[in-house]
Amino acid sequence: MLSDIFSSFDDQNQVFFSTYLTMWIISFFIIIMLNMNFWVFTHNWSLLTGFINNIIFLQTSRTSGSALGGFYLILTALFSFIIFSNLTGLIPYVFSPTSHLLFSLSIAFPLWVSLIISSVFSSPKKVIGGLLPMGAPAVLNPFLVLIETVSILVRPLTLSVRLMANMSAGHIVLGLLSIYLEAAIFMSGMSILVLSAIQIMYTIFEVGISLIQAYIFCLLLTLYSDDHPHFDIFN
Repeated sequence: MLSDIFSSFDDQNQVFFSTYLTMWIISFFIIIMLNMNFWVFTHNWSLLTGFINNIIFLQTSRTSGSALGGFYLILTALFSFIIFSNLTGLIPYVFSPTSHLLFSLSIAFPLWVSLIISSVFSSPKKVIGGLLPMGAPAVLNPFLVLIETVSILVRPLTLSVRLMANMSAGHIVLGLLSIYLEAAIFMSGMSILVLSAIQIMYTIFEVGISLIQAYIFCLLLTLYSDDHPHFDIFN
């Protein structure tokens, strides 16, 4: 059983589903869902797949990521994966993988490194030139280059911490509400109704947060792709 509200963030606490089993189930489900267009008979899930594809396609088409081959497909799978990971974390006694920093960092860091390596191999001069804003005073050039370099280096960390912090905060609040609701059993019936209504509304709110955080994660990755010197890819 869970000893406290923070026990839900222990990836070794296999009360109902282990972390590894959850990841395998989500990954297998996403593979099936994203390949429904190749089936002979279409399914209603194909509407959901098309909706997700349209969201990511519209987002990448506004940035330089549209010039990167396969970037749109990676973000589509990533968007679906984060959504289902966030939603499964709302199931009682199921570990939420996105509330663990190591999990979110293992997603953000490889994608960030891929964009950096691709940019360097595409046009090293443009990558170095992008560290210095145009029209900056010569005296401030070393400091501006340093600040821009640090801001680029901390991008995977900010991506990971943002996702982890938002999901963790919601789970802690849900845990506190469940503790108060359990204690309200020995109190008046009005307290049970009020706390139950609050927990239901907050659970619905957390579902929305799960969807929004998945979109923000992919949105920031597409914005980071704007720094890629895409015009040299086809040269």
